[in-house]
Amino acid sequence: MDLRPAVRPEPEPPARPPRTMRGLRDRRDELTTRIALGNRDAVARQHSLGKRTARERLELLLDEGSFVEVEMYRTGATKAHTDGVVAGSGTVDGRRVFVYAQDFTISGGSLGAAHAAKIHKVMDLAVATGSPIVALNDSGGARIQEGVLALDGYGGIFRRQVEASGVIPQISVVLGPCAGGAAYSPALADFTFMVRDTAQMYLTGPDVVAAVSGERVTHAELGGADVHGGRSGVASFVHDDEESCLEDVRYLLSLLPSNNVEPLPIVPHDAVDDLRPALADIVPVEPNRPYDMRAVVAELVDGGEFLEVHEGWAGNVLCAFGRIRGEVVGIVGNQPRVLAGVLDTAASQKAARFVRFCDAFGIPLVTLVDVPGFLPGTEQEYGGAIRHGAKLLYAYCEASVPRVQVILRKAYGGAYIVMDSRSIGCDLSLAWPTNEIAVMGAEAAVNVVHRKELAASADPATLRATLMERYADELMHPYYAAERGLVDDVIDPAETRSAVARGLAMLRDKRRRGPARKHGNVPL
Repeated sequence: MDLRPAVRPEPEPPARPPRTMRGLRDRRDELTTRIALGNRDAVARQHSLGKRTARERLELLLDEGSFVEVEMYRTGATKAHTDGVVAGSGTVDGRRVFVYAQDFTISGGSLGAAHAAKIHKVMDLAVATGSPIVALNDSGGARIQEGVLALDGYGGIFRRQVEASGVIPQISVVLGPCAGGAAYSPALADFTFMVRDTAQMYLTGPDVVAAVSGERVTHAELGGADVHGGRSGVASFVHDDEESCLEDVRYLLSLLPSNNVEPLPIVPHDAVDDLRPALADIVPVEPNRPYDMRAVVAELVDGGEFLEVHEGWAGNVLCAFGRIRGEVVGIVGNQPRVLAGVLDTAASQKAARFVRFCDAFGIPLVTLVDVPGFLPGTEQEYGGAIRHGAKLLYAYCEASVPRVQVILRKAYGGAYIVMDSRSIGCDLSLAWPTNEIAVMGAEAAVNVVHRKELAASADPATLRATLMERYADELMHPYYAAERGLVDDVIDPAETRSAVARGLAMLRDKRRRGPARKHGNVPL
């Protein structure tokens, strides 16, 4: 008798529904929608922090319906689709840009191998197509679980940024944390935007600072937007909210060429009277009275509109983009409202970087001069005033774009030379009747040259006044430099806009080839 249990046959598996195109498409649509919507709880947390999601930010930045995403389905160590970064291309005012937006709702936007590979891809495509790239940063940093692969991913980003420098515009927008090695990416970009309250950027966080030095500091105090916008100079622009920030990113892109070989974007401009009589009232005749150089710039550019770079840092020099008769120009000017417009270490760095960017992308330079000299003192000298001033000197000497200088009032000493004088390659030098070009001011010059006479005089005050008047009449009168070919024209202040516009038109086809070399050695 067979006592073994009866073997029951396995039940037949349920019939798999037949594969149909309709079913496959529905499955694809469901997955795509799920990826785009993200995790509901994570999105809610992002909103509770006052931050938009990566896709919401791209909607604000790009023209409606223009975004084309790449590698949406890619996964990495997180096993989540996109691996924490949304990447692709779209348009801004109809012009192509490449973008990537880190997604803090997926593993804190941390960067791993797959995440980095997606960024590498869009960076390579941006260079290949000659298009600007915009990075929206919101990340906890390197993904610790992936170790050296994450570090290698960052290295690939940095190398590509350096290779693309001067080839395509690179814009970095910090909308959340950007810590550790990740902070070097905004530093390598041409322009960096930050949003108050939500953006932080630092190499080592508050906990590490406290452990190493005992110093207690908050995230905002260590690397907030105002710190980098006003003290370190890392942030080019600081905004109160994401909407205005991304709106200004769009505005900046409208002023820049797509790459270093394409022409500048031009907007239609109706021919109007360029006379600006207000300029004669804005700038006082007295050389020591302050005024706002922004008011001068507003009179020169179309519609009074311009975009100031590094507004909160090194305020003694002004750098801005604007248009004159529809054509983009870069403007550098001393700012008499801050430190009398002297040049110091920070101002020299700020202006040098701006000049080099404009030169790299073919943007003509207009330099507005009202400078009493370099800021004196041990702090400046110990801080490398010579080296930093040499950066600005180098930048102007190297620049091959059309360069127009306008001397409004003071132009003393080495600071006159550095502010795009004829001697370092300015193409056209214009001056107002109020200009004073000299080694130093009349009083300082008399005190040096006539020191012994003044010491022996019974009435040194009267003698000093007489000598000062003589020095000014002989060496500082408005036509002294023009008579010696160092100023092309002494113009009516009211005619400055038209004179600059005519000069830029004359120089539009300027070409200059430098000597054959690998590259120069900037005094970094």
